[in-house]
Amino acid sequence: MAEMPVAESPVFQRLTLIGLGLIGSSVARAARETGAVGEIIACDADAAVNARVRELGIADRVEPEAARAVAGADCVMLCAPVGALAEIAAAIAPHLGRGTVLTDVGSTKISVIRDVGPLVPAGVHFVPGHPLAGTEFSGPDAGFATLFDGRWTLVVPPAGTDAAAVARVEALWQRFGAMVEVMEPAHHDRVLAIVSHLPHLLAFTICGTADDLADETRQEVLRFAASGFRDFTRIAASDPTMWRDIFLNNREALLEMLARFTEDAQAMARAIRWGDAAYIEDKVLRGRKIRRSLIDLKQA
Repeated sequence: MAEMPVAESPVFQRLTLIGLGLIGSSVARAARETGAVGEIIACDADAAVNARVRELGIADRVEPEAARAVAGADCVMLCAPVGALAEIAAAIAPHLGRGTVLTDVGSTKISVIRDVGPLVPAGVHFVPGHPLAGTEFSGPDAGFATLFDGRWTLVVPPAGTDAAAVARVEALWQRFGAMVEVMEPAHHDRVLAIVSHLPHLLAFTICGTADDLADETRQEVLRFAASGFRDFTRIAASDPTMWRDIFLNNREALLEMLARFTEDAQAMARAIRWGDAAYIEDKVLRGRKIRRSLIDLKQA
């Protein structure tokens, strides 16, 4: 008779999620489906979100008050926009138990460590993280359990962070199906500035340019949009509060990458103006090469 597979024990006994948008609600679903945590507590500043989470049944308990929500939790995950994390951390800090792991999912890390780190009580382990997964949709209905499958999560602990706590955060994301890498905070912010923050900035700007066109031309843009413009509109549909906070909290790295892009765009403009076909073809071929590499890595 074949032996029954042994179920993996939970990584954490009680996980409190603060912020139940796309990422938070996906974490709740993944935690429930994988058995990675024993109990899921949900908390959101928006009463309507809390009510919807109750209706969806994706948490074991919904607690509107953050201080009460974190009581007894051995892991607290901040899933709110990065601009709100300092205020949340100040509210929950006195109520975090010794040995609790505090983590987050924010797209900037230097600002999160700057804003949250000083508020973390002694004996609480602060292990920032960032899942590189998402869609243009938001809210608790947008989440799904497989969002993190085959995607990277970056774990970005400040110097001196407890190694066992870092390992538990890594293990949690691995249970959700993610690939995990530990990264230094400043390096994280520079990498994300080029692979995520700058593309979003360009998408918002291009859609704004199209919206500023004369009415007749704007209608034609919408009617005859090719796939390239459609891709920009998908990115530009992302949550405005979240992206406002990301841009402002990764200002230096984003402006550096924008300056480099601006120089390259001007070089392309010169090539087009002067008919430098070789330069243009080289840029297109390099773009194709990057796309093929993403497909090979199953990140496309």
